[in-house]
Amino acid sequence: MGEEEAAAPASSYIPKNILITGAAGFIASHVASRLIRKYPQYKIVVLDKLDYCSNLKNLSPAEASKNFKFVKGDIGSADLVNYLLITEGIDTIMHFAAQTHVDNSFGNSFEFTQNNIYGTHVLLEACKVTGIVRRFIHVSTDEVYGETEADAVVGNHEASQLLPTNPYSATKAGAELLVMAYGRSYGLPVITTRGNNVYGPNQFPEKLIPKFILLAMQGKPLPIHGDGSNVRSYLYCEDVAEAFEVVLHKGNVGHVYNIGTKKEQTVINVARDICNLFNLDCEKSIQFVDNRPFNDQRYFLDDAKLKEIGWQERTTWEEGLRKTLQWYTSHSDWWGDVSGALVPHPRMLSISGVEKLGDLQKGPESKADEWTLIHPVNGAPKQALKFLIYGRTGWIGGLLGEICQKQEILYEFGSGRLENRVQLEADIASTKPTHVFNAAGVTGRPNVDWCESHKVETICANVVGTLTLADVCKKNNLLLVNFPTGCIFEYDETHQLGSGIGLKEEDTPNFFDPYYSKTKAMVEELLKEFDNVCTLRVRMPITSDLQNPRNFITKISQYQKVVNIPNSMTILDELLPISIEMAKRNLRGIWNFTNPGVVSHNEILEMYRQYIDPTFSWKNFTLEEQAKVIIAARSNNELDASKLHQEFPEMLPIKQSLIKYVFEPNRRVRSK
Repeated sequence: MGEEEAAAPASSYIPKNILITGAAGFIASHVASRLIRKYPQYKIVVLDKLDYCSNLKNLSPAEASKNFKFVKGDIGSADLVNYLLITEGIDTIMHFAAQTHVDNSFGNSFEFTQNNIYGTHVLLEACKVTGIVRRFIHVSTDEVYGETEADAVVGNHEASQLLPTNPYSATKAGAELLVMAYGRSYGLPVITTRGNNVYGPNQFPEKLIPKFILLAMQGKPLPIHGDGSNVRSYLYCEDVAEAFEVVLHKGNVGHVYNIGTKKEQTVINVARDICNLFNLDCEKSIQFVDNRPFNDQRYFLDDAKLKEIGWQERTTWEEGLRKTLQWYTSHSDWWGDVSGALVPHPRMLSISGVEKLGDLQKGPESKADEWTLIHPVNGAPKQALKFLIYGRTGWIGGLLGEICQKQEILYEFGSGRLENRVQLEADIASTKPTHVFNAAGVTGRPNVDWCESHKVETICANVVGTLTLADVCKKNNLLLVNFPTGCIFEYDETHQLGSGIGLKEEDTPNFFDPYYSKTKAMVEELLKEFDNVCTLRVRMPITSDLQNPRNFITKISQYQKVVNIPNSMTILDELLPISIEMAKRNLRGIWNFTNPGVVSHNEILEMYRQYIDPTFSWKNFTLEEQAKVIIAARSNNELDASKLHQEFPEMLPIKQSLIKYVFEPNRRVRSK
């Protein structure tokens, strides 16, 4: 029997109806095409939601095949997945669908959790419920092992510890644990693969090799993160497709298989090889840019186990790179306008064809231009401002970045740790900011109770880190806008509950019970010695994003019981843009960064019931009852916001701000 109708290997698993998720993407499209071509007796059903890095053209070789079916849909839809398993008689799942670009995971980590963990969970549950799947092949990554030591001569084997270092790899590791749990708890026939980097035709150009090829074709610089010494192992896509063919037929249930190569390449060498293929001057064509956060130095796998069941690498680096270059030079318009993906640090793309940022991809003429390549905005900046923001993966830090995008202000996220003075100085030297914003720090995971058992980590981030950043900014004549907390006060005899007398900026903190508040009060006192700091006391922050777990409304709407105490609060949708204006005005000192007035828990939940869910209900309990279920006490207070209101008289009182910025935009209940 020839390649056009191959038989499954002897003494192997023989599937009938295979569901391949994410097969309009890169690797899975090669796997699907290979199986469709070689095994016409197998029915291949592809499920793909056609995200930005997917393309139906990747499956064009299989379009006319009788054993191929495409379904557009999301693996997160349990009804759809169950329906497909039953109606198509699926006995095998090859699960490739995932968010995979590490850079994107730093800015949109919840999207990765939703796709990579929740999506996998939906598939596993469908397998358990239907009881018809005989193989579940879960596709993971070498990044779950974390960084490999530079001098290691033996790669990570399948039993090595999982130590992910970025949000992407953490979600893949989390998905793996679910797969393992379903295998052990419910006896699902699961197999997991962990693969090195893959390259070849059809790959979306946010990845290194196609990005470099397309940039070289356009005569533009090839951006290298850091110094380019990071080491990666690259496998050609057809070799990887063959590996999955082997795992499908010969893999043992309950086992993990590394798909790897011993042939490693540094990023700088990849760039040089591509330059040489285009006859470009490496020195002139390579551009060094800021490193991404936590860029692991090396991933190295032991692939002996996979070789034992019959796989071997066939394509040399030189041959694979040449084939890839030939494909991209003859299919340069495969993805349409991909200029947004060719910047050094792409942001999460949400539509096919990606954002049109071609006007910004013109090669840096100045430091500002170099920055624009890192964080593009729509057109030229309106003002000669440039913000350096710490707290990229945090809630407020991410929102500050979004505001800068909307206001067309140049900005960059700091990559240094606050406690590391050398890294902070390097950030400032490379970005040359006009202002620095600090939204980093430790608040607790999932709440301030965490700080009680992690006091060293808390003080290092909240005190040592903040003071170090303030000092570095002072020596560089930079204003530091710092976002601490107003949870360093509580109602007292002078400022009694319901009196309307709020605590002012000059009042001395009186609430130190949780260690978190203690560190915040401590650092605020010490920061008074720095005349370059603008301290914005945030309290119980709220935004219009009612799905965000950090949102105060999201929190209390999910509690079984809540206390009912009036408090000062911060509506971030209204006040964060004010913080930008405060930086422009070079305002300094301490500010109570809350909306005027107070609002109680019950008043907020009444609004929630009025605007969002008329069936919503809740119960109250006392502070004494609350104390029995928490470790650290919680702050309740009213802050006097008159200083801020005098500077920004347009600022709304708390209840009006809640309605305008939070509840009206989310209204689900028709007004009478």
